[in-house]
Amino acid sequence: MEAITHLSYALDTFYFLVSGALVMWMAAGFAMLEAGLVRAKNTAEILTKNVALFAIACIMYMLMGYNIMYPADGNGIIPALDLSFMFGGDNSVEDVLASNGDTYYSGMSDFFFQVVFVATAMSIVSGAVAERMKLWAFLVFAVAMTGVIYPLQGYWKWGGGFLDAAGFNDFAGSGVVHLCGASAALAGVILLGARKGKYSADGRVNAIPGANMPLATLGTFILWLGWFGFNGGSELKVSDIGEANAVAAVFVNTNAAAAGGVIAALLTARALFGKADLTMALNGALAGLVAITAEPLAPTPLWATIVGAIGGILVVFSIITMDKIKIDDPVGAISVHGVVGMWGLIAVPFSNTDAAFGAQFLGLGVIFAWTFIASFIVWLVLKAIMGIRVSEEEEYEGVDLGECGMEAYPEFTGNRGSGL
Repeated sequence: MEAITHLSYALDTFYFLVSGALVMWMAAGFAMLEAGLVRAKNTAEILTKNVALFAIACIMYMLMGYNIMYPADGNGIIPALDLSFMFGGDNSVEDVLASNGDTYYSGMSDFFFQVVFVATAMSIVSGAVAERMKLWAFLVFAVAMTGVIYPLQGYWKWGGGFLDAAGFNDFAGSGVVHLCGASAALAGVILLGARKGKYSADGRVNAIPGANMPLATLGTFILWLGWFGFNGGSELKVSDIGEANAVAAVFVNTNAAAAGGVIAALLTARALFGKADLTMALNGALAGLVAITAEPLAPTPLWATIVGAIGGILVVFSIITMDKIKIDDPVGAISVHGVVGMWGLIAVPFSNTDAAFGAQFLGLGVIFAWTFIASFIVWLVLKAIMGIRVSEEEEYEGVDLGECGMEAYPEFTGNRGSGL
C-alpha cells in the first residue's frame, strides 16, 4: 500500500507539472496572437510586455500572491498574512503517508501550476491596452495585479473563501482567471482612451489591421494546445480510473468547445459581413475555450460544443458592440475573456446540477466589481504619478521606437536614423 501511495503521489505531481508547463506555453500563444494583431511598429514592445509580465507574475506570486490566495487561515474575505512560501519547503514522506490520500501531489507543483494561471490573467490585459500604453506603467500595474488583485479574488473561490462557501462554481477559471483579467483590462482601456484614428468624429469605426495574421493564427493554436493543461490540470489528479476518465472527458470537452466556437464565429461573421473573417474565427476558438473553462467536466461533448458555439456567437457581437461604444480593444480580449467568461459562468448550472444560478451570478458580480474597481484605482494612481499613455508622436512613430528603441521588422518598417 505504501508503494502505491508513493507511485500515485509521483504520478499526480508529474501530471500537475506537465499541465503547468502546457499553461506556461500559453504565454507564447498570447505573445504571438497579440504580436500578429497589432501593427508592425508596435510589435517589439508587446513582445517585451509579454516576457516581462510573465517574470513579474512569477516573482510577485512567489513573494506574496500564493500565500494570499491559499493562506493557512482567513475569515473568508481577508486571508491571514503569511509570506512563508518564498522560503521553500514541501510535503514530507511521513506527512503524505499519514494523510490517507488527502495529500496527493507536491506543494511546489501546486505553486507552479497556479503561478502560470496568474500570468495568463495578466496576459489578457496586455493585448487590450496595446499600441498606446507606456511600457513601464503597464509593468508597475502588473506588480499590483499579480501580487494582490488577482490572488485576493482567487482566495474567495479557490482558496476556500466566501464565494466557495456560497456554492460558486468555477472549475478552471472562466471567472477567477479570464473575467478577472478582462475586468482589469476594461478599467485600463477606459482611462487610456482609444488609439488615434480608430474612431472618426462622425461616429465611423476605422479598422486598424494587424501586421501578421499567420502569427496570430499560430498564437491561437498554441493557446488551444495550452488549454488542455489549463482545464485538464485543474482536475488535479490522474492516478486512478475515475480521475483518468475525468481528465479524458475534460480534454474532449475543451476541444469540442473550441471547435464549436470557431464554426459559430465564422458563420456569424459570414452572416454579418458577407466574408469569412479570420480574426473572428480565431477569437471564436478562444471564446469557446473560455466558455467551457468554468465547467469542462460535467457536459457531454455535444453540450460542450454548444456552450463553445454560443461563446463564438457572443464574441462577434461583443466586439462589434465594444467598437460602437468606443472601447478600443485591439485584440478583442475584453470580449473573449470578459463577456464570454460571464457566459461560461452562467452556463455551469445547465450541466452541473450541484451549481445554482444565484451563486454563479454572485461570483460573477464580485469578481468583476472587485477587479474593476481595484484596477481602476491603480490605473488612476499610475496616470497621476507617471502617466499611462505615450505621447501622440510616439504613438504615430510606434511604441517600439519610443519604449524599446528597436523595431521588430526593421527591414519593412523603414530605416529611421540610418541615413538611408
